[in-house]
Amino acid sequence: MAAPETRALPARRLELMMPDLKPALTEAQARAEASRCLYCNDAPCIAACPTAINIPEFIRKIDSGNYRGSARTILDANILGYSCALVCPVEVLCVGACVYNHQDRPPIQIGLLQRFATERAYEKGTRFFEKGAPTGKRVALVGAGPASLACAHELTRLGHEAVCLEARQLPGGLNTTGCAPYKIRSETALLEVDYIKGIGFEVRTGVEVGGNVTLAELEKTYDAIFLGVGLGPDSRLGLPGENLRGVLGACDLIERIKNRETVPEVEAAREAVVVGGGNTAIDIARELARLGLHVTQLYRRGPTEMGAYAHEQTYARKEGVEFRYWEQPVAYVAGKQGPEKERVRSVQCVKMAQTGAGRQPEPVRGSEHELPADLVAVATGQEKLVSQLRTIAGIKFGADGRIEVEPSTCATGNSRYWAGGDCANGGKEVVNAAAEGKRAARAIDAAFKAALRRAPGAGARGA
Repeated sequence: MAAPETRALPARRLELMMPDLKPALTEAQARAEASRCLYCNDAPCIAACPTAINIPEFIRKIDSGNYRGSARTILDANILGYSCALVCPVEVLCVGACVYNHQDRPPIQIGLLQRFATERAYEKGTRFFEKGAPTGKRVALVGAGPASLACAHELTRLGHEAVCLEARQLPGGLNTTGCAPYKIRSETALLEVDYIKGIGFEVRTGVEVGGNVTLAELEKTYDAIFLGVGLGPDSRLGLPGENLRGVLGACDLIERIKNRETVPEVEAAREAVVVGGGNTAIDIARELARLGLHVTQLYRRGPTEMGAYAHEQTYARKEGVEFRYWEQPVAYVAGKQGPEKERVRSVQCVKMAQTGAGRQPEPVRGSEHELPADLVAVATGQEKLVSQLRTIAGIKFGADGRIEVEPSTCATGNSRYWAGGDCANGGKEVVNAAAEGKRAARAIDAAFKAALRRAPGAGARGA
């Protein structure tokens, strides 16, 4: 089964060279793994899941052969349960909370079991949810990533009309364009989008809010607006040589690997340097290593300060990534003149030193040196896509550029707007975005009902 949008993907892409990080379980393996679960009453795995999936229940249903019921339990709590099974850092969430970790026994492989149940439902075309009775209310969702998709699905179940407006030509957000392909491939992400919108809401691609349509126009047409715009382009450090061929933002490079037939910068490279210490830096380092490049990762602090998950760092080392701590690039050095423009030849680095607790590390004088590199991936964060949103009355922004929301409802300071996903949480996991989108949908529904109760004659209508 393939989603219609997959026709826009090249048949041959670099991402297809990378096998699954965690191959799917067979039916026999899934039943055997499910039988190990203790079905804890207090279930710490549920508490560790941002969408609060009833994990013991869905595992028990696998154990009993009720695969359909298992998938429904998952998707009722998290409609993005399929992609979350693939991309979630389960090692620090549900699997990390498994009681077996305290008994020197292997924890239950919850992510693989979740994949087994949801993938089976997708393959059979099994659908569990329908549109609610129409309420006459319309909601515009800016973006078609995980937060907006979860919000739109829940709004549709509640009877409201939802329309996702996506600036890109492909929906799905980072699942489609930015998650490491050894975790989820683009066609898998698009398959999930197709499944989710099958409940009956619309996704319009190639629609840029602020370009094709203005926020003022949306306010006139819709009763509420959900902002799920995600994050913007890769940040730059402003170093000499940043415009050389072969110096790319990490997110941009991941998207090229996932969705393009050829990536000349990668195919011509042998030595890659990754700049940064977060999970995106680890993802692109591992991708490049899996494509056969020698990868050196630079981080200006020590290993304990790295933002990337410890298990991801361990995997990267096993895959051949070389970590160089307390180092920072200061310039990218050009090589020979190419047909288009000069290509990067090396990275000029400087060693860093910690100068005190909580203080920024400082360069060590005289420590400049060069590392060979014909490809550099800069993973030092992403810009915030909030410039046009700052014109909306009442919406507030934190010092880091995030939209400030009320955590329990995802409401902003403007009663017509809600927000979730990366633009509000700063760049957390897909499962966090899914939880926020669903939470916002229920808050929007509650706001509609409250407005109806306040309307003249509401009591007479029995509202």
